[in-house]
Amino acid sequence: MFEKISTQANKLVSLTNKLHSNSKTKVIVVTSGKGGVGKSTLTSNIAYLLSQKKKKVAVLDADIGLANLQVIFNLKPKKTFMDYLEGECELEDIQLKTSYNNITLIAGKSGYQYSKIKNSMHFDRLVNDLVALNKYDVLLIDTGAGLNEQVQEFIDITDNIFAVTTTDPSALTDVYALMKMISMKKNKLMLCFNFTAKYDIGASITTSLKNLALKNKLNRNFMVQYMGNVSQMNSISTTGRLRKLFAKELKQDVASLELNLVVENLLKSLK
Repeated sequence: MFEKISTQANKLVSLTNKLHSNSKTKVIVVTSGKGGVGKSTLTSNIAYLLSQKKKKVAVLDADIGLANLQVIFNLKPKKTFMDYLEGECELEDIQLKTSYNNITLIAGKSGYQYSKIKNSMHFDRLVNDLVALNKYDVLLIDTGAGLNEQVQEFIDITDNIFAVTTTDPSALTDVYALMKMISMKKNKLMLCFNFTAKYDIGASITTSLKNLALKNKLNRNFMVQYMGNVSQMNSISTTGRLRKLFAKELKQDVASLELNLVVENLLKSLK
């Protein structure tokens, strides 16, 4: 009996790998460690900039219980990906068209109690079902803050891990904890500094994090790749309150130009 279950599990893993390899969809997990670093705002604006580069983008709001991308995209979803995982709707029901060409939102459920879905493989299944559609060029997964079990499940799905941090000491402490965690399984972390006025500041801190990793003997093959910085601008909070994307409304704003460079570096780094 055990051998039969084991064989079925191996077939499932093989099928999962096949779906990834046969699909054009690149999966990117956007995470942070610490909350309040502007991760969801950057995720939505990255999606817009990717769409402007002729990429068809799906954005999965994977912040369990605190989903807010539907607010940013000014949508009122009737169904969320939790409804799909619980068998209450079909996959097509959770793929929501936004007002932006080539951007689809898969909404999360705010206030959701993580009760019915407790084991891993459920999130794995959701991502693979989306990837298997082979209709998106990029699937952006916006995780919640912290390094909890649910965040780790999404991180395990792909080698494209994009972390958002700031120069705040507590944010840097959390992003280093993220580095330690993923270095055991991954070989690379892409790092973006938000609310950071100069490119060189983020570059310098990234070098310090690399040196700290070497000193503490993390995986020697593990690489921290600096993607760029985004300055803190009053225009970002203003457009956010209006439920608009700063990269669209203020294309020549410093932050928009900086984020565009981040996206260009991201595209070059995708696996």
